[in-house]
Amino acid sequence: MNSIDSQTTLPDTNSLDDVLPLCRSPRTGAQLQREGGHLVSIADSEDRYPVVEGIPVLINEDESLFSVDQFEQKTETTVPETSRLVQRVARLLPSLNLNVRAEDNFQRFVDELPSPARVLVVGGRTRGEGSDVLYESPSIKIFSTDVAFGPETDLICDAHDLPFQDGAFDGVVAQAVLEHVADPQRCVGEMHRVLAPNGIVHAETPFLQAMHMKPYDFTRFTMVGYRRLFSSFDVVGIGPTCGPGMALAWAYRGFLRSFGRSAATQRALAAIAHLTAFPLKYLDHWLIDRPGARDAASGYYFTGRKRQTPLSDEDVISWFHSL
Repeated sequence: MNSIDSQTTLPDTNSLDDVLPLCRSPRTGAQLQREGGHLVSIADSEDRYPVVEGIPVLINEDESLFSVDQFEQKTETTVPETSRLVQRVARLLPSLNLNVRAEDNFQRFVDELPSPARVLVVGGRTRGEGSDVLYESPSIKIFSTDVAFGPETDLICDAHDLPFQDGAFDGVVAQAVLEHVADPQRCVGEMHRVLAPNGIVHAETPFLQAMHMKPYDFTRFTMVGYRRLFSSFDVVGIGPTCGPGMALAWAYRGFLRSFGRSAATQRALAAIAHLTAFPLKYLDHWLIDRPGARDAASGYYFTGRKRQTPLSDEDVISWFHSL
């Protein structure tokens, strides 16, 4: 059953009035109402959250690494500040990244959604790689959340406590997010909760990748570990999305950087790695479907449909043996 009414063409952007009916207190789950420049729980007037330049900040400070004050002051939360010179040089260097499956993954996700559909993008302050088909669909209403302000951010929240009513969304996307959360199992549980019956989840997460976005980089998953993480979903698709070539390029970058003692030397060595190793990623067009890529991928994707009872660990192992 669709969790959104019969409207067929949905607007591209969200106002606070669009978001508010879906919102709940991240502390108690109570409904919220507007009160001046805050959203306030209808059950407890002390349970209140600021609205910063039209964007609600629904952070449960008791459970989050982030504080409401960080967003009120608009301090940088996740991406370390670097000089403009370093940023310019980084933009000139060839990227080591190649998400071979991104466009196909998002097309599959969109194809599995009802029409119209309401989709939550976790970690969505900017559009993810290969996601144009999602954002360009006139029948999909997107709600983007993050722990940082950005061009797509509709709401600030922590994925450990998604501030939405149960069953609010037909789909949830988390691209390059779950490695950056302290408790990925809890976050996936929250995604499951806010999905409507038969709702669809799509996630992409690293396996063989160096640490990035320090210090908010906590976890890596093998493919069987990734399936276990999504044990409350039936598989629609799973496999490598970034291949062994990209993994090798990043390992080489990390190897070269390890020779540097100062930050400046490490940046110079990283630049050399980008200039010399970037062609390796193009091998992934050839390698991504080979069985060995499952064991040496830079990252995996999972697309799945919500189920009511999770698979047991024995079921997960049996699934792996069936590949």
